[in-house]
Amino acid sequence: QVQLVESGGGLVQVGGSLRLSCAASGRTFSTYTMGWFRQAPGKEREFVAAISWIGRIIYYADSVKGRFTISRDNAKNTVYLQMNSLKPEDTAVYYCAAETTGVTLKAGEYDYWGQGTQVTVSS
Repeated sequence: QVQLVESGGGLVQVGGSLRLSCAASGRTFSTYTMGWFRQAPGKEREFVAAISWIGRIIYYADSVKGRFTISRDNAKNTVYLQMNSLKPEDTAVYYCAAETTGVTLKAGEYDYWGQGTQVTVSS
């Protein structure tokens, strides 16, 4: 069993930056693919970024490529999402997720989810 706790969300102006963190419990964190997803009001949950267990494979949604950076520190059982040049359309609840079998962009294939952290970008 893995528990995930996100932090770092908040209110930021257009063009600003935030860094989200996701702390994981469990001794096998380093073996999990970690992903970030987001869900805006009235919309489906969408993929943002994913990173393989050792960090060699990374994927981004086109909408965040060049602005967001996913990283992980296996010694700290933590995955990060650095978000720069934020736009109003980035406003959403951001979730981290863990997947045990491989890197995937599909939310349905992730096994564990955090509770989410709100990111609001004001114009």
